[in-house]
Amino acid sequence: MKKFMDKAFTVYNKEWALVTAGPVDNYNTMTISWGGLGTLWNKDVVTVYVKPVRYTHSFMDANDYFTVSFYDQEHRKALGILGTESGRDGDKVAKAGFTAVKAGESTTFSQAKLTLLCKKIYRQDMITDTMPQYAIDTYYTDEAPHTMFIGEVIDIIE
Repeated sequence: MKKFMDKAFTVYNKEWALVTAGPVDNYNTMTISWGGLGTLWNKDVVTVYVKPVRYTHSFMDANDYFTVSFYDQEHRKALGILGTESGRDGDKVAKAGFTAVKAGESTTFSQAKLTLLCKKIYRQDMITDTMPQYAIDTYYTDEAPHTMFIGEVIDIIE
């Protein structure tokens, strides 16, 4: 049980992942370290959080599908590039050495060890009125809070 719990709680925070929205000819991706896996409305779901200032946010809003993909540690440097550089400013995917591939109605990368294809079923802007003060002080003094996106897992690509 501890191994399962360790993995469930570290798959985002310690290992990181990519959230990607848009078809392979018009997508954006970013590294995420916050998220969750669970059930909602009797569906297997993924929850991800994206700040409105991130370029990926507009792709998440504009598309009904997104992917969450996971990688071996050998890709840690590439995930760093994809998390710190903006797709607005250039081809960060090429710089990271990744290859985009079609995943249903969305996009993933050939380097992924596992991709969850998700259909967006819920979106909610987080509000500071209900947050603990330490979270506001730590994460939201200069930028608007994250938007929470919940997607039903419709395919698992290995």
